Amino acid sequence: MEQRITSRENDAVKYACRLRDDRAFRASEGLMLAEGSRLCAELARAARPYKVYYLDSKRAEALALGGEAVEVTDSVAKKLSDTKTPQGVFALFPLPRRGAEELAACARLLCLERVQDPANVGALIRSAAAFGFGGVLVSADCADAFSPKALRASMGAAGKIPVAVCADLPGRLAALKNSGTRVYAAALYNSRPLAEAQPAAGERVAVVIGNEGSGLSDAAVAASSLAVRIPITDAVESLNAAAAGAVLLWHFRAEALR
Repeated sequence: MEQRITSRENDAVKYACRLRDDRAFRASEGLMLAEGSRLCAELARAARPYKVYYLDSKRAEALALGGEAVEVTDSVAKKLSDTKTPQGVFALFPLPRRGAEELAACARLLCLERVQDPANVGALIRSAAAFGFGGVLVSADCADAFSPKALRASMGAAGKIPVAVCADLPGRLAALKNSGTRVYAAALYNSRPLAEAQPAAGERVAVVIGNEGSGLSDAAVAASSLAVRIPITDAVESLNAAAAGAVLLWHFRAEALR
């Protein structure tokens, strides 16, 4: 077994880089690449890494993750990294695979439609986990929750809270509503102030957040139980998706946190 990689053209390095950059390849291989001691440690609490690459200065942190560990040179670390300054620990983790139907019974569910910035996707997943949501449903045209940037923004939450991709989000929202879940859509127009949205005790809740620029589709809003908005001053037109999502997720937080 190779214990030290010195060439940037090593096949294992090329494989890891492709996992980093290619969403379809991640899906086909069932693996994702994470970078950084803290992020990898968080993900390792949910799943054992398949392989770990590390700089000599990060040996202890790397070995603590479990899995096969291979030392790399500075040059190789720079190729593996998608940041300006490599953090020195890289790990291949199994890609969590969840079906949209598995999340139907969640007491609290976050739904994302066409959110394009992976940092926003990751931050929203982190907020969902923080406020006791049981899962995250994303439309197929959202940024990938398991890209390096999204994983960093979620600080490992994407590996611990179920995330499922849905081909027909409006249809899934309608099904949730018909099965008794109260579905709240974040929308600026034809909506009610957030304070008026008060689900009954024990009622299942889904919160739906849309694209950073254009918001939710008409179909998604129509499939929801109620459209809600966050009251803000005239100083700004709107909040960004991550900030608005944090407010909404706190408002609809799990009953145990109230």
